[in-house]
Amino acid sequence: MNKLDSNDRARILHLLCEGQSIRAITRLTGASKNTVIKLLVDTGKACMAFHDIEVRNVKAKRIQVDEIWSFTYAKQKNVKEAKAAPDGAGDTWTWTAIEAETKLILSYFVGGRDSECAGWFMDDVAGRLANRVQLTSDGHKAYLDAVEGAFGADVDYAQLVKLYGAAPDAFKGRYSPAECIGTKKTTVEGNPDKKHVSTSYVERSNLTIRMHMRRFTRLTNGFSKKVENHAYAVALHMMYDNFVRIHQTLRTTPAMAAGISKKLWEVSDIVALVEAMEPKGGKRGPYKKRA
Repeated sequence: MNKLDSNDRARILHLLCEGQSIRAITRLTGASKNTVIKLLVDTGKACMAFHDIEVRNVKAKRIQVDEIWSFTYAKQKNVKEAKAAPDGAGDTWTWTAIEAETKLILSYFVGGRDSECAGWFMDDVAGRLANRVQLTSDGHKAYLDAVEGAFGADVDYAQLVKLYGAAPDAFKGRYSPAECIGTKKTTVEGNPDKKHVSTSYVERSNLTIRMHMRRFTRLTNGFSKKVENHAYAVALHMMYDNFVRIHQTLRTTPAMAAGISKKLWEVSDIVALVEAMEPKGGKRGPYKKRA
């Protein structure tokens, strides 16, 4: 079987990171669909392992968290009638935590939107921090117990609740939400600075997710068919966003701004991670922290 060289792998991964669908990539590169999917899976695993080990002990000031919706295989309302729906079919939520100053995606989690998933996500956020932070979330009730369980009293936590007016009849049933007529800032724990109680950065990051991952584009057939592949695509995007893509206002990458990386990464460096995990006369080895 022919094996893609490093340049071809980098090209395919770059196209994935810039919002191209798998079928579009097969047309542009000549690689088969299975080849592109296998590369995505291998890269997603490598990116997950790298993020889990390297993005630790982060010195941060203000963390914003939010969830972004997508679906796997079929929308939740259609899962019962769907033919051979796999495990994980239906609504799929991606939880993200961003550091407001460096724009580093500190943590991400793919799952449901229930209290159990909120607990897993917030435990991961707390485990990656080196110091006490100010934390802001929306009004999702699952955050209350999750933050309490992960941080206890060692956090300055507030919720930003958006207040909406009645949606005009012309917009009912469409994606356009009702007009936001105000916000309410509620202190939950500690002494958060009300001036910095905001979810603007994480919401902008969620927009980047929708723009850079075809699986999140609404009203298309580019949605994920397997929740595992969805998670691998998210892992690749987060790696690209943290280490490769130069943030417009920072003029550097979030990883460099946060002191996690000393160099500007390229997609070829992500390829090198994948190749380092490939078996060479033996079993594939896990990613190990750099010396």
